[in-house]
Amino acid sequence: MPQATPRSSLQGARPSVFLLAGAFVTGMFLFAHGGCGGDECQDAAGCREDKGPPASNTEWVCEDKRCEQHSVQVPPPDSGTDAGTPDSGMPDSGMPDSGTPDAGPTTVSVQVLAFNDFHGQLEAPAGQILTGVAPDGGPVRVNAGGVTYFARHIAALRATNPNTVVVAAGDLIGASPLLSGLFHDEPTVEAMNLIGLDLVAVGNHEFDEGSTELLRMQSGGCHPVDGCLDGDGFPGAHFKFLAANVATGVDRTLFPRYDVREFEGVKVAFIGMTLEDTPESVIPTGVAGLTFKDEVQTVNALVPELRRQGVEAIIVVVHQGGIPTSGSLVNECKGAGADGLISGAIVGLAKGLNDAVDVIVSGHTHQAYNCVIDGKVVTSASSMGQLVTDIDLTLSKATGDVVEARANNVIVTRDVQEVGAVKELVTKYQELVTPRANRVIGWVSQTLRTQTDSAGQSTLGFVIADSHLEATKPANLGGAQVAFMNPGGMRANIAQGEVTYGEAFTTQPFGNSLVTLTLTGAQIEQLLERQWRPSGATLMLLPSAGFTYAFSASAPIGSRVDPASIRINGVPVSLTAEYRVTANNYLASGGDGFPVFAEGTNRLGGAVDSDALEAYLKAHSSMASPLPTPALNRITLLP
Repeated sequence: MPQATPRSSLQGARPSVFLLAGAFVTGMFLFAHGGCGGDECQDAAGCREDKGPPASNTEWVCEDKRCEQHSVQVPPPDSGTDAGTPDSGMPDSGMPDSGTPDAGPTTVSVQVLAFNDFHGQLEAPAGQILTGVAPDGGPVRVNAGGVTYFARHIAALRATNPNTVVVAAGDLIGASPLLSGLFHDEPTVEAMNLIGLDLVAVGNHEFDEGSTELLRMQSGGCHPVDGCLDGDGFPGAHFKFLAANVATGVDRTLFPRYDVREFEGVKVAFIGMTLEDTPESVIPTGVAGLTFKDEVQTVNALVPELRRQGVEAIIVVVHQGGIPTSGSLVNECKGAGADGLISGAIVGLAKGLNDAVDVIVSGHTHQAYNCVIDGKVVTSASSMGQLVTDIDLTLSKATGDVVEARANNVIVTRDVQEVGAVKELVTKYQELVTPRANRVIGWVSQTLRTQTDSAGQSTLGFVIADSHLEATKPANLGGAQVAFMNPGGMRANIAQGEVTYGEAFTTQPFGNSLVTLTLTGAQIEQLLERQWRPSGATLMLLPSAGFTYAFSASAPIGSRVDPASIRINGVPVSLTAEYRVTANNYLASGGDGFPVFAEGTNRLGGAVDSDALEAYLKAHSSMASPLPTPALNRITLLP
């Protein structure tokens, strides 16, 4: 089978080096999984795994337990007008004549390896993947993830098909643990270069540090403020970012809209984009000057353009997702939607896309599912590198259409050999970050949890809000009277006992600064009412100590909070009076759908949120006297 010849249809796009990266990882570091031991081999497949793709017009063979490259005769390419059957005027292919014309294979096999929401998770995550039900009815789970194991699974799957493309559906970086986040996610980009990632659709978290920083992730160079913290240069991504619906002007996008790859004469298009609502979950300055367009309209407008290029096979890689039923297995599609399938935005998106779209690789919701919706294969691979979706396509050489598409979510188990080069990279950054990560900054009496009660309260959210209030309460630092924390800004629990800087950073990895601003009592009431959305979504803010109120869950949206119940230190809030309110700069700019914050006046910038938490823990805890867990009594839920 001839090697695939990937190419880009876009002018000005970075040259693709995915074959180089893929061959490097596969050829240099894949020596488990039935390959050769030392210089010995068992079969040709082992040679391909150990040595990587053979040279042009050659194939690996295993002779006397040694890998050798032998010449193969490859028929000349077809003209593109005869469905793969050689024209009578074409030169002799050199293939044996059996007495009847041999057109060769009429289809080509292409493998797409997909994942999403990696979030810089280089080390093995704590979460487990549900694999089934035990005889006693309990769940069966397995540890999964870790980039060194992730790399091995990708390499092993890649070795099964030379026509392989590796794609990611957004949030590759951003909201990352300290190991990657401290270095502005350069370690994750470098790891993906080694693994051989080819294409990534931008997600909302790609914009956490702004579009200029995202462009640096593609092109390389040291950080403009911090420089290269690891002591060497940053080459940038060897893979391509795609952003079909992120416009910088008329007919201009931040990154290419799509990438077209050709396999044995058949073209496959990959359209990459993020959710239209990205600005609602990103600091406004991070997306300044950008327009995020409707996902369905964006794709459907591109279909005629791609067909003019001879493309019939279309894959959409989008950072938008669905919700399966709790307890679903990774290859199921059960949910609360129509016909018992998953629900969520991806369903409407799939139904709205042109039928020319064959596969949708999705993400954003951190869920695992494997669906067929409106005739399209729709997949998601959980998050943090715990799964890889193996999508196998059979394409017609005659028409370019997808004849068959099958998907399988593969668990990234840790019972495989780690990839050496990736492990060396992780070790390098672990050694650089360990002294800072292990520094103890406080103690807590019980685990502080992101999980909320029925009123939307969480112990971790309260502690963080308290730390923000304390950091901005002095008159010269803002004169704050109340602080609010958004639940999406908390990424992990803080375990009982000593708290390290690494744990605190993992909890608040965004590096947001605090902003104190003035709101009237009426605006505070509006802010609280905005927690319940007409769509049915609920996003409860976590208030600092001393701020209390009550709401009725059965009351109409917009009238759930009793104004008389809103109090600061027991004193009713006057709707006409002004109050000093602190929030992180994401919320203060109107993020998470709270535009009232953006109306605040007399703004004063403050400390970084993680620094405020560190100072609070140091001031209020010790080994002998850990920080008490706050009571969940600031928000009262009424019938």
